[in-house]
Amino acid sequence: MTAPAATAPIGVFDSGLGGLTVVGELIRQLPRESLIYFGDTARVPYGPKSPDTIRRYSREIADYLLGEGVKALVVACNTATAHALPMLAAELPIPVIGVVEPGARAAVAATRGLGIGVIGTAGTIASGAYEHAIHALAPTARVTTQACPLFVPLVEEGWLDTEATRLIAQQYLAPVVAAGIDTLVLGCTHYPLLTPILAPIVGPSVRLIDSAHATAAATRRAIEDTGLGRPMVSAEGATPRYRFIVSDAADQFLQAARRFLGATIERVETRTLG
Repeated sequence: MTAPAATAPIGVFDSGLGGLTVVGELIRQLPRESLIYFGDTARVPYGPKSPDTIRRYSREIADYLLGEGVKALVVACNTATAHALPMLAAELPIPVIGVVEPGARAAVAATRGLGIGVIGTAGTIASGAYEHAIHALAPTARVTTQACPLFVPLVEEGWLDTEATRLIAQQYLAPVVAAGIDTLVLGCTHYPLLTPILAPIVGPSVRLIDSAHATAAATRRAIEDTGLGRPMVSAEGATPRYRFIVSDAADQFLQAARRFLGATIERVETRTLG
């Protein structure tokens, strides 16, 4: 395969809407870069699915984005990162960046030593990916994990600040709060959208870690290290281009996405995979 041009876009994928939290941070930190985002809305949520299924979905999406000419791939889904990142990094001829290691690094930097909590989908928590990543950086860290399988469907439905969501969050977070943590990793890119509900439950002394900032920084380093950063001036002009593609329900996705990205997202394409 011919090496991608520095003017090529960065590919980003997630199971649905949540990866837009990473897109927003990429736009902020890499304002010259073009992006192609794929949300697998036909098959969301990924959390309850088997590792083999997640790897199959991830390979299909990666192959599609590679065909669209991306120069790097951001796996903006914790479940896909946990199960498919090593495979994708080994198979693809471009830099592949996940969200788990950057999130773990940010948590280790933030903790005051009282303990780190991790909430995520059933698949992410069962994988042990965050414990492994955190302990690789801080072997003695105390880590408390909790699967929150209803959070992704609630976010996808737009139930971001309802009493039902608040009650579910209180029940999910009770054992994490009881563990006496000082740092909580939002181990799914959907979860930062629930911060107004989550923050009061854990209290002001607990720092919430959204991996989007750290993931965007890791992406910036990856493309700079490989000489793929978009130049200040190029033949294609300085204005970045953003494409948004989903596997189903494009109109619903567009309506929800505009709450977070505003005019950045003008239209949504549909592409069915599998």
